[in-house]
Amino acid sequence: MPLDKPSFARRLFPFMSWLRLVDSNTLKADLIAGATNAVIVLPQGVAFAMIAGLPPQYGLYTAIIPPIIAGLFGSSHHLISGPTTAISIVVFAAVSPLAEPGSAGFISMALTLTLLTGLIQFALGLARLGALVNFISHSVVIGFTAGAAILIGTSQLKHVLGVTIPAGESFLHTMIDIARSIDQINPAVMATALLTLLTVIVLKKIWPKAPGMFFGMVTGALVAGMIGAEENGIKLVGSLPASLPPFSVPDFSIETIRALTSGALAIAMLGLIEAVSIARSIATKTHQRIDGNQEFIGQGLANMVGGFFSCYASSGSFTRSGLNYSSGARTPMAAIFAALSLAVILLAIAPLAAYLPIPAMGGIVLLVAYNLIDFHHIKAILKVSRPESATLIVTFFATLFVELEFAIYVGVMLSLILYLNQTSKPRIVTRVPHPDLPHRSFYTDPDLLECPQLKIIRIDGSIYFGSVNHVEIALQHIDKEEPEHAHALLVCSGVNFIDIAGAETLTNEATRRREMGGGLYLCGVKEGVNRILRQGGYLDKIGRENIFCSKSDAITALTERLNQNRCKLCEERIFLECDKHPGATDPHVTPDVS
Repeated sequence: MPLDKPSFARRLFPFMSWLRLVDSNTLKADLIAGATNAVIVLPQGVAFAMIAGLPPQYGLYTAIIPPIIAGLFGSSHHLISGPTTAISIVVFAAVSPLAEPGSAGFISMALTLTLLTGLIQFALGLARLGALVNFISHSVVIGFTAGAAILIGTSQLKHVLGVTIPAGESFLHTMIDIARSIDQINPAVMATALLTLLTVIVLKKIWPKAPGMFFGMVTGALVAGMIGAEENGIKLVGSLPASLPPFSVPDFSIETIRALTSGALAIAMLGLIEAVSIARSIATKTHQRIDGNQEFIGQGLANMVGGFFSCYASSGSFTRSGLNYSSGARTPMAAIFAALSLAVILLAIAPLAAYLPIPAMGGIVLLVAYNLIDFHHIKAILKVSRPESATLIVTFFATLFVELEFAIYVGVMLSLILYLNQTSKPRIVTRVPHPDLPHRSFYTDPDLLECPQLKIIRIDGSIYFGSVNHVEIALQHIDKEEPEHAHALLVCSGVNFIDIAGAETLTNEATRRREMGGGLYLCGVKEGVNRILRQGGYLDKIGRENIFCSKSDAITALTERLNQNRCKLCEERIFLECDKHPGATDPHVTPDVS
């Protein structure tokens, strides 16, 4: 079959899919969002590099190269990659036992770790394993996003209040330290942050299209300058290196690769989960479809290229992506503009950027964190579904109180457990024709009369290894409650899937009922289920004559197989076919059993 050239080209170059959306309006919006993002990432990049045990400029390099590559080859329109807290911590944990933090050897190993991480992510994308992220339910994403937003906001409180909090503390310890430091709040620092925040909020109300966050930063800088930053303890960004990311060569020695492989795998999976979770959380607001495979490839390429340009391992950034969305970004060009703007700042106006007040940045990040919390969906989930609510709540608190990379794992595991528990108990109901409904349609009502010999039940759910025990118990329960029901008709229109264990269960039940003098019969079997039964030889064991296309066909045939002597004495007359037996007195309308 010839390749669909446009589709094939877009798979190779995914940016072709969104380039057609770019026009003067989107370029303007993306440029403003990108420039705002570049200013915000300045202190973050420095801080994250220090957490990773690297010189400050490596955090800024990581905020320049990966966003461009991931933006061009990913699928999200708002995701911005770069240095993150969780990845920085894992990088330090993986490399510090092997080399002195900050040393040339440490830097070389960090770059090798980045390259290995990218290769693993790229390979997973090529293998089309992006569907793995489908196991991250909507409630997990909402809970994780809300928890991450709280962590981001908490991390900025020390900058907003002007108090001293030790780095790397947990959420609980950070809150305790802030509570103990209430009497140490710096009024000048707090005023700078609050005026910045107030500027953004007011502009959003009176001039929604204005670059509120950018003007907020300008306001913060002016306030800090007017009241005297140094005299009042307002910290500034400080001097920045005026250079672009230099070309670098990772360490390709076998010993280094062997030592870093396990760490690279952990960072690769954590980075993918972070990136796709962030992309999906924003996509819930923009209604964009996220391609997990393409995100894997985009993140992999970003780290592969970054490893050769002095970048350490990157992933999707909650703060930068949330800011990108809040700033009105329209296409991935915003990520490219953010990277280019940061490069321009480093080269051209590094001295001016050095006077930006950190409290002003903290105030803006607080607003970004608030906007990340999806109150609408949280309220809906808590109102509608108890299992989903449990997943959301557990993921939220896990994000706050356990290692960040494990929080999603906890949510995913819980959602899978709840899902498996639900699917392991398919709904099994008794069906009988209702005498008062038009055409005597089948109905579920325990007060309606049943045929004394034929039990009709419907299974709504898959019959697989996880549900066979529930199905077996339900079928055997018929004998205990109603021993005369040796014949059982299963309405399988609600069964979408069956596996070998389920097929074996039906076969064993058919054999057991034949030994009782009755039989097991199936009707409304879907093609996928029928194929499994046919290919495995289970149709022959159940009996092909016991498989029917519809309930109508089944009842017509099965009334001939019942104990005719009992039918003659039966006064219930459930089916029209009952009237052909001597002793029948009242004709009935043929029931609609389709």
